[in-house]
Amino acid sequence: MTGPGRLDRRALIRLGAAAAALGLAPDAFAGGGPVAFPQQHPTWRFVFVNHALTNPFFVPAKYGSQDAAALLGVEVEWTGSKTSDVGEMVRAMRHAISRRVDGIAVSLIDPQAFDAPTSAALARKIPVVSYNADGAKANPRLAYIGQDNYQSGLELGGRLGGLVGQGDVFLFIATPHQLNIQPRIDGALDAIRDSGRPIAAHVVATGVDVHAEAKKIEATYLGNKGAKGLFAVDAGSTAGVAAVMRKYKLRAKGVHAGGYDLLQSTLRAIHAGDLDFAIDQQPYLQGFLPVLQLFLYRYSGGLVHPAETNTGLNFVTRANAARYVTTKSRFEGSSAQEQYPVG
Repeated sequence: MTGPGRLDRRALIRLGAAAAALGLAPDAFAGGGPVAFPQQHPTWRFVFVNHALTNPFFVPAKYGSQDAAALLGVEVEWTGSKTSDVGEMVRAMRHAISRRVDGIAVSLIDPQAFDAPTSAALARKIPVVSYNADGAKANPRLAYIGQDNYQSGLELGGRLGGLVGQGDVFLFIATPHQLNIQPRIDGALDAIRDSGRPIAAHVVATGVDVHAEAKKIEATYLGNKGAKGLFAVDAGSTAGVAAVMRKYKLRAKGVHAGGYDLLQSTLRAIHAGDLDFAIDQQPYLQGFLPVLQLFLYRYSGGLVHPAETNTGLNFVTRANAARYVTTKSRFEGSSAQEQYPVG
């Protein structure tokens, strides 16, 4: 059944799922009560402009966006750069604007480069939200959806200090100065300094290629075998740290290590004891929530404004890593299959 105010079975199932996602009471659909989205709506097109399209971190983010799109009856597309090329990302964003898409989610890894295209999109009534990285305050995006990267860096630095205590530690970062990960380094360094512990922190750039990252980390360790800690602020570098810790059996030598994100190799390293921890920033939500918020903005005619959303900070350690290792799901990118309950 079609027509205003009427729902076919598929739409009713979809709206029931939407009610759960939005926290609506089950009886919202019963007995003539309010229905979340009863009217037909256009198949809006939302575009994600991303800085690392082939990075495995964004696999669950893409799944999240696809699941939200299926739930709400819209379309999503991912574009941008494979190598954090800001110019390539800006061109992709301007192309999306020229196509008059219905909403844009962009990772604002540069403090200024995206200001003009964001203003251009808003001038054309195209809502823009940022995710994963938030640029600078001058950018007029409507909301940021992602982790507080500086705060998570503080948490990283605090835990690092408690583990190491003193000595040389190395902090690995794929792309210095880019705003998805530079604030983490800044926060970690501030926390180490504020701790007053005799820790000498050294920052090492590793690059965007995962294999090159691992080689750089290995070379750094081999040139500094007295290091007390190896830590990273991005998914690829964390996986590289895990590989070096395992290869040289560094845990047995008293070296501590940790980093970010839940790649399968990282989870296995935590479970095996090669890494002390990884910080989960919930990439699935960084794909799902922008679609939901852009949809609500469109559906409400702009009355529901996108909201700042911190996707959180969760430490995964050996104490709780087992379930992540044994559970295959779209939520961490370890499976493409939808399944409920997750097992």
